[in-house]
Amino acid sequence: MLKPNRVFPHRISGNHRIVLPGSLVYHHRSTQTGDLRGLRMLRILIADDHEIVRNGLRAMLSDEDGWEIVAEAADGRDAVSQAQRTKPDVAIVDYALPVMNGVEAARQIRLHSPKTEVLIFTQHDNEALLRDVLEAGIKGYLLKSDAAKHLIHAVEALSTHQPFFTRSMSEALVQAYLSKPNGSTSVLSVRERSVVQLIAEGHSNRQAATLLNVSEKTIETHRASAMRKLDAHSTAALVRYAVRNRLVEP
Repeated sequence: MLKPNRVFPHRISGNHRIVLPGSLVYHHRSTQTGDLRGLRMLRILIADDHEIVRNGLRAMLSDEDGWEIVAEAADGRDAVSQAQRTKPDVAIVDYALPVMNGVEAARQIRLHSPKTEVLIFTQHDNEALLRDVLEAGIKGYLLKSDAAKHLIHAVEALSTHQPFFTRSMSEALVQAYLSKPNGSTSVLSVRERSVVQLIAEGHSNRQAATLLNVSEKTIETHRASAMRKLDAHSTAALVRYAVRNRLVEP
């Protein structure tokens, strides 16, 4: 027997309507009994490099009727591979993943599985990350500190291909986007940040090219561009930037 109040509890109020996704089909909701019929599984991928976080997310999400954790990953590259294999409806992706950061992983997940929506799940809310999220076309962003209150709502929204940002994050996203100066060279692109992360993690240009599925020359170009924008003259300077901006953990 399904628990009628656990699915979309906040969605129906007043004159508001909801659009249910193709992956979640509800034939009928009785206004008297609240019964849900015809429920298909909502498939979810969890990507976080901390096992305790994955366990916590799994516990929260598995309690929802009709929701299934189809895969887990501990780094960005594996997240992309698992998404290709399982084609989840929603992928919950930590930003600070090793090997490939969450935004780059999200871009590749969407490339290989266009129907998968991605929720960036992070403890960071810096301006550069917010810009990356917008520019990558990611529809969901949630701070880990807000998970207990908003995680279920976020997954529900993304399952219907609707964006989800908390009110405070929505305001920050808009402000970050509007405040970006035209022609600015002080902010790295998403791909440049991915390259800097890999360099800071100790990967060679060749290894970075393999991980990002681009040529070694492309990596060299992004690396040179990042160093020019940051006025960095050594690999050590790139590593310091990566640590300061939480692209890698010290």
